[in-house]
Amino acid sequence: MRSGTITILAFAALAFALPAAAQPPRLDVIWARSTAGQPITLDGVLNEAAWAAAESKVIQWGVDNGIPGSGYKPEGGKLPVDPSFATLKFLVDGNTLYLGAEVSDASVGGSADFNKFDGFLMMIMDHVSLDRPTPPLEHFYSWWYPPPLTNPTAPGLLPRFQGKWAPTDPTVPRDSAQIANWNAVTVVHGQSNDDSGTDTGYTVEMKFNLTADGYDVTQPGGDVVEWNLSLYDCDWLWPLDVAKFSANRTWWQNPWGNTSWYSEVKIHARPDVTINSGPVPSIGPDLRIPVAAGFLPPAIDGALTEPVWSFAPSFDIRYGDQALRNSYPGVGRYRSGQFQPDVNGGQAAILDPGDATVKYFFKEDTLYLGFDVRDQVVQYVSTFDRWDGFIVTLTEYSKRGPDKQLLTQRLSFQVDQNGQAKAQDYLPFLRDTLLGAKLALALKPNTTVDTTGATADEGYTAELAVDLTKLGYPHGRGDGRLFLGITLLDGDSFTPFTDSYGSRTWWFRQYEGENGPVWAYLDPSLGVVGVDDQPAGPRAGVTALRGNFPNPFQANTTIRFALNQPGAVTLEVFDLQGRLVVSRSLGVRTAGDQHALFNRGDMGTGLYLYRLRVADPATGTARSTLSGKMMVVR
Repeated sequence: MRSGTITILAFAALAFALPAAAQPPRLDVIWARSTAGQPITLDGVLNEAAWAAAESKVIQWGVDNGIPGSGYKPEGGKLPVDPSFATLKFLVDGNTLYLGAEVSDASVGGSADFNKFDGFLMMIMDHVSLDRPTPPLEHFYSWWYPPPLTNPTAPGLLPRFQGKWAPTDPTVPRDSAQIANWNAVTVVHGQSNDDSGTDTGYTVEMKFNLTADGYDVTQPGGDVVEWNLSLYDCDWLWPLDVAKFSANRTWWQNPWGNTSWYSEVKIHARPDVTINSGPVPSIGPDLRIPVAAGFLPPAIDGALTEPVWSFAPSFDIRYGDQALRNSYPGVGRYRSGQFQPDVNGGQAAILDPGDATVKYFFKEDTLYLGFDVRDQVVQYVSTFDRWDGFIVTLTEYSKRGPDKQLLTQRLSFQVDQNGQAKAQDYLPFLRDTLLGAKLALALKPNTTVDTTGATADEGYTAELAVDLTKLGYPHGRGDGRLFLGITLLDGDSFTPFTDSYGSRTWWFRQYEGENGPVWAYLDPSLGVVGVDDQPAGPRAGVTALRGNFPNPFQANTTIRFALNQPGAVTLEVFDLQGRLVVSRSLGVRTAGDQHALFNRGDMGTGLYLYRLRVADPATGTARSTLSGKMMVVR
């Protein structure tokens, strides 16, 4: 390996979203199609033609409504005889988001008691705010009529508004600005708060002024609205029927409106995705984790010296660097953040901000993470807020938590007093009892562990290998989806002690149970490939990229790959802005090792990303996509 090796660009596997074969569908996303100028009348009827073309989502009690965060919970009485069932639809007109809901319900109504009502508890993340992570804006629309409101169970009552665009005092009517920013009309099919007859449900037609919440779906690239909904259902309370009374809730990704648990729904909208534009674009993962098929697995000694680490993709985590956070893919810029706790009774100035690079890949059933920390004051203090180390949150493949959501484990480690890794939280059990993890840490040169800050350190490196089968994954990575968050912990101590501080800086998700995990895909079609060096070829029977050689190159390079069966291969080359610069058919290739000579033509110097698209030669059906990069030099 030459000293001038150019490694994979940070986020080449994140922001440059090339499709990969057999990716599982995302269950936390939906498109809101543009009405293409057709107006929506807010009357609770949903009779406009646009609604028939809208994307829809069913929310149902007792089933998985979408990993990782969806769930359901009984809140009183019996388990429901008439379980919740709602169909949600989404549209946009200009910068207004419309929600249409058809709710099946044999007993509609509410009360003064929390949980004993029907309705929607929703959240929209505040993109007006400069805080990171962005705070939630509660949008609560329900038949909950708490004191000092009177007559909360009056027959025929309709839902009321509560939250961001409603007065704090429930007796005060909403003003025109609040109504303009959020409004709804509901039609009850039956009569609310009256079980003398049987209802069939209710229809809600709702609109959100996205400008007021900091979104702009009218820009050419559109926008992504961070949102969630919890469906409350109360039955047979009017009057109380003890034998059938039930109160429960069912949610899509997050159960609350004023705080953010588990996950969230990403509503995608852009001007060219309309009710007339055909199938909606597929939404890929935020992060594609490559396979290191051609490399030996690293020895877990903390040193990051094996060749695979030189080529593994990476991202940085840095305290105080909002520009860096803005480069994170998907909603990562909004979910990532930082926090400085009190240390020794106050918050001292942070002189050496936390700064780390995290590398990642998988091999067989194991996820590998490498940590390269630049830290001038490496220390050991037992108090959590002063740790040097990391929190890695990984979500189980199938194990459920108390709210029926996928359960997430916290794998933490810190630098100990001897400069070794001290496993914390769930990691000791995973490593020592389940034999499902390996961990090691190494101090960089000229680094000592102390709490004086008298001499400048260089930092430390660490390696973590997690056997995913110990988190419920089937052998062979299951469907490949993975939910991940990483938090950098940085504590620095000085004399006097009042100058000491601690900080936490996180990428996507800070803690288990919180919103914000990256939706990642363990991608067998994306290999860890160096620019200088060509790793060993793939195993027999595997479709894989073997890289291009020479690389860098001046005029010509040979792209090498392997197919597990005959396939029609197309080469596409993109610049770093994602623009297609070359598209070339390589014809139908037989199974086994293959190569193709590539001439740069009029391509300028610089780094390019390329992909080989493999399709069934008879039907044209896509089979897989292989991605790599090439460097053109003078």
